[in-house]
Amino acid sequence: MWTRNFALYFGARTVSLLGDAMMPVAAALAVGQVYGIAGVGYTLAVWTTSAILVMLFGGVFADRFGARTMMITADVLRIFSQVTVAFAFVDGTPPFGLLMAMAFVSGIGAGLFEPGVNGMVPLVARDPQRANATLKIAEAITQLAGPALAGILVLAAGPVFVYAFDAATFLVSAVCLVLVRVAVPKPEPANVLADLRRGWHEFRARSWMWSVILVWVFWGVLVIGPSVPLSSQVIGADYGWVMAALGLGTVAGGLVAIRLRPRRPLAAGALALSGYVAVPLTASLGAPLPVMMAGHVLGGIALAFWSVMWSTSVQTQVAPDVLNRVSAYQIAGSVAGMAVGQALAGPASVVMEPRTFLLGSAVVTLGVAAALLLIRPVRELGRRSTEDQPDHVPVGA
Repeated sequence: MWTRNFALYFGARTVSLLGDAMMPVAAALAVGQVYGIAGVGYTLAVWTTSAILVMLFGGVFADRFGARTMMITADVLRIFSQVTVAFAFVDGTPPFGLLMAMAFVSGIGAGLFEPGVNGMVPLVARDPQRANATLKIAEAITQLAGPALAGILVLAAGPVFVYAFDAATFLVSAVCLVLVRVAVPKPEPANVLADLRRGWHEFRARSWMWSVILVWVFWGVLVIGPSVPLSSQVIGADYGWVMAALGLGTVAGGLVAIRLRPRRPLAAGALALSGYVAVPLTASLGAPLPVMMAGHVLGGIALAFWSVMWSTSVQTQVAPDVLNRVSAYQIAGSVAGMAVGQALAGPASVVMEPRTFLLGSAVVTLGVAAALLLIRPVRELGRRSTEDQPDHVPVGA
């Protein structure tokens, strides 16, 4: 698996993910000190919303011009946004409008970048599940180091250095991707609307996929979306260490996913996902730090295993020529709920204690896992290798 292409792609994803892992903590600490929970929530919501707005077009362009090209373009945009915010903090307190504008630009970058992530894996690795699990371990290590590093850097060097460091990670990612050598599709005469319709047809044809996304909307609104603003407020100074524990659990989950190859990957992933209940539950109960960290380790294992099963299913069940477009639809749908949840975090904290909301998130987590197992196409979806990947899927499959 460790070919030159995969090694470069692995490097690009890892260093970029390190910057991504640092930013929620940096935003919670730096932006939160000035503009509070609502400021953090609105900034994250703007980022997510702009990503959703361009993501579908990002999938179309990735299928037309190549995922690598769009990912490099996205990195350039994010270098600009993070450098701008770093300079704004040099002058003291940056205007909230500037933070929102740069969050919008950074979100556009994410929207152009993310659809290609799924599409690149089959191009640089012959074993998608092992590649996904290896990338998930790298993501977990960055989640382990990133939050703690961000907390230390914000306190020791201030937000300027953190945002500048994040810009540097996107620069390294862009350089690595430039060096990757994969086949680039020859652009055809542009018909964006037809490409969007084709992507929607392929997405709608897979009932297991859109069923998961519908369930995931509730997960985003009530669990993942408000998690960073509310959890950082509830946990306080220990937030970086708790997030590092979540990263440690993700490492373990990725290692499990390398070895375990269930016949029904989504059913196994949904069953494992129920373990994520420990994350909001321990935070809502104000558990001692060791107990809270143990709960986040368990949650990291659960979420990582589900993530690998899901990514591998998408990559092996969808034809390569439409994979980026289909990925764009499923990613846009799954993060739409997150945008709503992030925007509601501030208002929700006014009418409800953050601990009470997080307790509700724990209940929703169990409901999400149960709902996934109750959906027959999700529960019965079988394992497929890249060798017997279909060229297309009929409507209703």
